[in-house]
Amino acid sequence: MNEKIRKKLGISELNAMQEAAADALLHTHKDVVILSPTGSGKTLAYLLPLVERLNPQSDEVQAVVVVPGRELALQSCTVLKEMGSGFRAMSLYGGRPTMDEHREMRKIRPQIIFGTPGRLNDHIAKGNLLTEEVKWLVIDEFDKCLEMGFHDEMSTLMDSLLYLDRRVLLSATDADDIPHFVNMGRTVKVNFADEEQVPERVSVFQVNSPSKDKLDTLRALLCQLGNESSIVFLNYRDSVERTADYLRQNGFSLSMFHGGLDQKQREDALYKFSNGSANVMVCTDLASRGLDIPDIKNIIHYHLPESEDGYIHRVGRTARWDKEGRAFFILHADEQIPDYVDAEIAPFALNEALYDANKLQIPQPRMVTLYIGKGKKDKLSKGDVVGFLCKKGGLKSEEIGKISVEERFTYVAVVRQKLRQVLKNVQGEKIKGVRTVFEEVR
Repeated sequence: MNEKIRKKLGISELNAMQEAAADALLHTHKDVVILSPTGSGKTLAYLLPLVERLNPQSDEVQAVVVVPGRELALQSCTVLKEMGSGFRAMSLYGGRPTMDEHREMRKIRPQIIFGTPGRLNDHIAKGNLLTEEVKWLVIDEFDKCLEMGFHDEMSTLMDSLLYLDRRVLLSATDADDIPHFVNMGRTVKVNFADEEQVPERVSVFQVNSPSKDKLDTLRALLCQLGNESSIVFLNYRDSVERTADYLRQNGFSLSMFHGGLDQKQREDALYKFSNGSANVMVCTDLASRGLDIPDIKNIIHYHLPESEDGYIHRVGRTARWDKEGRAFFILHADEQIPDYVDAEIAPFALNEALYDANKLQIPQPRMVTLYIGKGKKDKLSKGDVVGFLCKKGGLKSEEIGKISVEERFTYVAVVRQKLRQVLKNVQGEKIKGVRTVFEEVR
């Protein structure tokens, strides 16, 4: 099965960590701790062997994957679906009614659940999630789960999972101690955490800001980077809001992401950034863990990371797998790059003309997101969307990007230059025999 899955995902061979993880999970009966740098492919490291060990004939939940936040739950569930293993999965997290999730669970009948500790406990307590057949427990980013104060919730969850055969813990950084309530048995440790602080494929640069307020320097840097995909990290929500407002006023297409946004706002922000409709994401360190968005070229430290772990997780968003990336530290005169940054630092000279707002050419992303007012409940599929946009919208298949068919609507990325043409062509047209709304997501 794995060979078929790897072919589907476009992976010719596993890396050394994934090979070691597969060996431990498939050829021993011990609990496993996997330590490996962010960006090294830990999600596939446990999912590939896991789907070989589960029973495809059983409709019961057989594996529970605990994650610290909704984004990682959604993303991990998406990875499993993209593998095409045939196993049904669902993500459970706060911010939406438990009743809605339960209704969806009864329809999907998931065999693998990805969820946050509190929401998993809620479903177990209500009898929505039965645990008798749950033999596998995976805790992804287990150090982050503990840091975020989930100690008591995780302890309660462990008390509910009475029939486990195997436990798998994953992290980019080693934890001092694994809490007793995890109840690990004999353990195999797959330790690749000390291989590199960040991959050698990441080049690190220093950008000097003439003032403590770095906004003009950030604007100039982003203009010089062009329409490459860039994440700008700041340490505070209000700083993210201020920086995003400034960049929008200067004509940038961007996503904003922090813990103060509601679930829909966060999901929309990630969707626009991942599908290429925004080439800049301005965020707190909430986005430094668990987001596996391919082809992020640049990481920009507007604020210095608050710790070495924070630095490692931020930079781990770029140079995923075998790709190359860049990290930039924007520093004013009173700042210096932290001693824990183990890399050669090269100066990055900005074109002085880019400080002149009148001379700026603001880079625009290649794609825009189109909203279609029909979704799964209307029996709409990705194939229907592609066919409609090619036949009625006048697009070629290569001008259509990521498609997300939700329950009541659909998002699809299309080439920016063709948006007006598409909107003109589809007005009044029917998709699946029904007229609906087509508009740009701004």
